[in-house]
Amino acid sequence: MCRISLISTCLVAGSFLAGSSAAWAPAANPAVDAIFADLTRPGSPGCALGVYRDGRIIYAKGYGLANIEENVPITPQTIFDVGSISKQFTAASILLLEKQGRLRLDDDVRKYIPELPDYSQGRQPITILHLLNHTSGLRDYVSLFLLSGIHYDNVTTDDDALGIIVRQKGLNFPPGSDWKYTGSGYLLLSLIVKRVSGKTLKDFAAKNIFQPLGMMHTQFRNDHTSLIPNRALAYEQGEDGTYKLSVSYGEENGDGMVHTSVEDLQRWDENFYAGQIGGKDLLAEMQERGKLNDGRPLKYAKGLFLRNYRGLSTIWHSGLSAGYQSYLIRFPEHHFSIACLCNGLLFPTQRSHRVANLYLGSVMRPGEVDFATAGPETKTSASISTEQLRVWSGDYRNSKNEDVLRVTERDGTLWLDFDGVRRSLRALSATEFEPLRYFLQIRLKFEPAQNATPRKLIVEREMDVRTHLRT
Repeated sequence: MCRISLISTCLVAGSFLAGSSAAWAPAANPAVDAIFADLTRPGSPGCALGVYRDGRIIYAKGYGLANIEENVPITPQTIFDVGSISKQFTAASILLLEKQGRLRLDDDVRKYIPELPDYSQGRQPITILHLLNHTSGLRDYVSLFLLSGIHYDNVTTDDDALGIIVRQKGLNFPPGSDWKYTGSGYLLLSLIVKRVSGKTLKDFAAKNIFQPLGMMHTQFRNDHTSLIPNRALAYEQGEDGTYKLSVSYGEENGDGMVHTSVEDLQRWDENFYAGQIGGKDLLAEMQERGKLNDGRPLKYAKGLFLRNYRGLSTIWHSGLSAGYQSYLIRFPEHHFSIACLCNGLLFPTQRSHRVANLYLGSVMRPGEVDFATAGPETKTSASISTEQLRVWSGDYRNSKNEDVLRVTERDGTLWLDFDGVRRSLRALSATEFEPLRYFLQIRLKFEPAQNATPRKLIVEREMDVRTHLRT
């Protein structure tokens, strides 16, 4: 990987003011631009990139089209749906209410949402902190929508989401005993904000976060018919190579639906250093690792993932909403961050790490896990016979939370049903596979049956979560 001394070239752009809303052309950086070169072909969706250092935008550029039909280019001012990156704004809103003395994180969620069944049966209730850390055990409402026949392109509301959550008779696991990423917790957090403050999350965040930080082009969208100036449309590419529109019509907030730009995100990112909103105590609390009941620390804080990447501490979150994909990663020890917002399946996670390697490669450890691959499609698949593939077909169940992954063979290819979607698998070896055209890096490792032990599937995700499932 190229690690030539390009940092000084990139810093030429540092003379531009952070968060400036005026259109500007940064000094060229060919090495960064090469990472996005494939998005410059005619008729392609693309990404907006923002690179932040020491409180300034040092590089920002758009690649590809925000609107394919009208041939509108992406710029640093283009607005994207950033999906689950939204969760950190929801978490910040809850912590601001805590700071105001209007709620406590150890409050029973049913204090604010009495419609929720009492799953505790005299034991540990679900608390606000459980919702923030994804340790509630609640089932994901989006997956429940899909199971009930409600597709991604249906119009759905807070009431729809709450209704399907409260109809669940049980939890995936007792609160605090395990970790499972779920949108249900953050949907409920948005309702708590509304019931405690008297304002929708959209209005509360606007008044208490976005406007004070000067993020004048950022909002929670809670009306699928609303018009958002300078918004990129999102697209999905068919097997024939053509694109079709792919945007979300959901109106529920909390777990997603923030629309913003790479310029506005710089102002939010810098708040983690300056503490303008909430103060440094609140921001430290927001970035504190969660814990399970037995004291085991999580690699998740409140709306944020934490991990070590090639020797460097990082705080990050990715986002997926219909055809939109996004990634925001912070290297706090170096006051350096990257935002990559895309309107297609364009691997912002991998591209962001390639950019990070250019800027910080000299201080990174070699030989460690590297998320900077351009995407599974750039690699060559291992040659595995159909008979070998069929060995792994079946339903694999997680004994902890009853999740089921289905693996099937069709026309010499393995397919995986998970997270409400179906993806084909590329063979890395006879026992290791990864899904094609999926925005997170996931590695599947199969182990054959031995004696009385059934076949085993180990799922390793970019989220630093390892799951063991058996047939």
